[in-house]
Amino acid sequence: MKKQVCMLAASMMAVALLAGCGQKEEGQPAATVQAEATTAQPETETKEETKAEETKAEETSGQEAETEAEKEASAAGEDGFRMGMAVVSSMGSSKDAGEADGVAQVDSVAAAVVIDKDGKIVSCKLDTAQTKMGFTAEGKVVMSQDFQTKKELGEKYGMKAASGIGKEWYEQAKAMEEYAIGKTAEEIKGIAVDESTKPTDADLLAGVTIKIGSYKEAIAEAAENATAQGVQEKDKLGLGIITNMDKSKDAEADADGQCQAYSTYVAVATDGEGKITACIIDSTQGTVKFDAEGKITSDLTGGVKTKRQLGDDYGMKGASGIGKEWYEQAAAMEDYLVGKTAEEVTGIAVDESQKPTDADLAAGVTVSIGGYQTAAVKAVENAE
Repeated sequence: MKKQVCMLAASMMAVALLAGCGQKEEGQPAATVQAEATTAQPETETKEETKAEETKAEETSGQEAETEAEKEASAAGEDGFRMGMAVVSSMGSSKDAGEADGVAQVDSVAAAVVIDKDGKIVSCKLDTAQTKMGFTAEGKVVMSQDFQTKKELGEKYGMKAASGIGKEWYEQAKAMEEYAIGKTAEEIKGIAVDESTKPTDADLLAGVTIKIGSYKEAIAEAAENATAQGVQEKDKLGLGIITNMDKSKDAEADADGQCQAYSTYVAVATDGEGKITACIIDSTQGTVKFDAEGKITSDLTGGVKTKRQLGDDYGMKGASGIGKEWYEQAAAMEDYLVGKTAEEVTGIAVDESQKPTDADLAAGVTVSIGGYQTAAVKAVENAE
């Protein structure tokens, strides 16, 4: 009996010891796990919150990108048509005065295009302002106001007799325009030419034997610059150019003179009622300087940038009463012309300096707009 009691007591002690050990082992890890859980919980939540925020940001960014794409698609219309214009100018044909008067010559090739959603040209217009201005061996300017584009000169340009295919400039330009249809900017750039930039493609040679390097460059750039402006499939495309040399001046003993070809270019799309549906305006100021002995002092190799290409470097903002650069004012003028006919463009009210007097237009345009009106009317009348 005594032995049994001892064995029972021993068993009870063992159970007690085991229970105590179990409590100790469970107690310490429990505190540790709880501490880890307390620490880990915010980390888990932070990761989940961060992921949610990132997902939300991605969705928002995607929505914004989609919205911009939708805006562009909406502006381009169902068929995605876009319009562009570019001007490529050179002054390399200018000559010093000597026994004969000098010539300050600015050749500006302008191209206007409409492209479809695939970037293929569906309409193309070309013209060239070949402005030849005279100055004497004494550095005096020979003023002129009779400047017509090559297309406007028509048969009077005088290329037909010298052409191997018996075609005048405007006819060859028309063939180049038609050849550009269906091509992308890259395909225009890839048109094969010889060392003088005359075409070598047999089909193109049948209608074009003149140098086309500048035409290729202008057409390709116009296609690359094209933007959605509300052009529709059946709209006509027109291009108008005007030029003057009003800012030319004689040379003096201590100051160079200059002949400046100030050209304004306007491309428009018009609907069936002759109303402007899209408009692009640009200008060049091709300036050839010379001294009092009639010797040219300008670098003739640099070409001429348009005002739009110059952007903020044109430097109008500081002198503008409304704090707007030239390209910003041009954009306001473009917007104002949309929806107007040629007659309505002519009728826009201006003061004696040809600045707009209409309050809505004057809010965005303070420059003289007479040249833009004249060129826009020409573009509408030329549209086809």
